[in-house]
Amino acid sequence: MDEFLTKNLSMLLEGSAETLYMTGVSALFAYILGLPLGVLVTVTDKNGIHPMKTLNGIVGWIVNIGRSIPFVILMLVVAPFTRLIVGKAIGTTATIVPLTIAATPFVARMVQQSLNEIDQGVVEAARTMGATNMQIVRKVLLPESVPSLIRGAAVTVITLVGYSAMAGALGGGGLGDIAVRYGMQRYEYDVMILTLIIIVAIVQIIQVVFDLIAKKIDKRIR
Repeated sequence: MDEFLTKNLSMLLEGSAETLYMTGVSALFAYILGLPLGVLVTVTDKNGIHPMKTLNGIVGWIVNIGRSIPFVILMLVVAPFTRLIVGKAIGTTATIVPLTIAATPFVARMVQQSLNEIDQGVVEAARTMGATNMQIVRKVLLPESVPSLIRGAAVTVITLVGYSAMAGALGGGGLGDIAVRYGMQRYEYDVMILTLIIIVAIVQIIQVVFDLIAKKIDKRIR
């Protein structure tokens, strides 16, 4: 066992770091793009604070298509775009591009779900006090939905961990790449099982951390 750990520890630590790097950076970019998209879908809905049927339909259609494409296929389809941005289509950094594209519509729907949970009475009270639509978004909808947004972020990040593992099959690096190269190609199942254990541990830690943060700031839980 000691010999096994000595031989593979460095590789597994590097793979874990690559997985966390891909997941963290792509989650950041996905929220930079997906958060305003989710707000737009919510605000322009027929029950939103500024209904715009045509715009809502177009944006919702784009989001639905983005969520419908399997990640492995998406990774192949956007390879030219990835190469244009990063200079190559494979590798840890290159994988961030398709991960971001895949997660953005997912984030948009998670944000929409969180915003729709807000009590409409709070929104109407803000409108009665003369708040503009932008002020309602900035000072009512987003602040009130923070705990739900954080829980949604946990789901997003965990999903990205799974996507990053799938990307390993296409040269994306990280723990998925290690599992494919050693577990499938070299039949070293002990390495594959260990990578699986590490991935499960990462997912559990992410879930616990985000849950604790959400409970800490949720004013409804005392």
